[in-house]
Amino acid sequence: MQIMHLFKRHRKFVKDEATQESTSLDKMAWKRLRKNKLAMTSLVVIGLFVLIAILGYLVTPDHTPYCNQQYLELATMKPFSKATFLCIDNLPESQKQQPNFFKRMVEGAPLPYTAVPIFSYQEVGDSIVAETFTGSSPNDGERIAVAKKEVAKIKTRTFVFGTDSYGRDVLSQILIGSRVSLSVGFIAIIIALLIGITLGALAAYYGGWVDNLIVWFINVVWSIPTVLLVIAITFALGKGFWQVFIAVGLTMWVDIARVVRGQVFSIKEKEYIEATRALGFSTFRTIFRHILPNITGAIIVVATSNFASAILLEAGLSFLGIGVQPPMVSWGSMVKENYGYLLLDSAHLAFIPGIAIMIIVLAFMLLGNGIRDALDIKA
Repeated sequence: MQIMHLFKRHRKFVKDEATQESTSLDKMAWKRLRKNKLAMTSLVVIGLFVLIAILGYLVTPDHTPYCNQQYLELATMKPFSKATFLCIDNLPESQKQQPNFFKRMVEGAPLPYTAVPIFSYQEVGDSIVAETFTGSSPNDGERIAVAKKEVAKIKTRTFVFGTDSYGRDVLSQILIGSRVSLSVGFIAIIIALLIGITLGALAAYYGGWVDNLIVWFINVVWSIPTVLLVIAITFALGKGFWQVFIAVGLTMWVDIARVVRGQVFSIKEKEYIEATRALGFSTFRTIFRHILPNITGAIIVVATSNFASAILLEAGLSFLGIGVQPPMVSWGSMVKENYGYLLLDSAHLAFIPGIAIMIIVLAFMLLGNGIRDALDIKA
């Protein structure tokens, strides 16, 4: 009994020492990462995009579902253009009901009134007489008279990024489009990590014919161009939001599997791994409790890089028309809809979503480089 007690105390001491060492290394890596200004700036940018994606319609100027409120009279307005709206309270009560806070944040809410773009207005007795906005010069719009009691309000909106060819607010579409890009990256990386870590770890740990078979499969997938493979999987699964997640995730695991395989090969012959075999621990416990925690840094680095690649793939699929489908907003689909304006005086409609893609991809790449440098014990 005394021997067992001493053994338990020794095991607790070793575990406490390992925990303290792990905590110390984590603090050291975080301290080194904080010194990297580019990486920290990228982390702030990513955090801002994540916050916008979570809050969703609560922060978009157009809070209607999919930010799809269209005003054809306001098509292709320049950035920071202003428009005045006459809001008429003429909808039935069933359409005025607003959803709860959470549903409004996730799905948006329709306007509880009818908004009519107007050029000018004046009060005449108990009515508001307004000239509708046409966008032409001179305006020459239709004159309408609405009773004051039916006017909910008259408001002026500033379209910071202008409007697209359907008169939709571009800023709102950029903000809500971040949801698709970040969601695709997040779900795709989870799928890629599950497949890549499992196959890479099994190949390196068992070796022999298992390693040969998995490496052969990795090389086959590696030899197929990623974009073509994603397109093939998308055609097989069909177009849609969730199909893009699966298609991108099923093509991003190869890099992770190769990195995990190489890392596991380098440490599977270490003394503490031999000790786990001698103590009779299961293969699952040895791999997931003693090997993978020691290669977490390499996995994080390749995961951040693949996150950026997943965003680019989703944008490419949406540009080709086989990604997320309208009315859902995607930065890639915005570029597709507006790239024809590059040669006209509204090139910003294609540049703005392109710059958004560039910023988020660059942020993930810089953050990945910063994490790699912070975890590099030789530096």
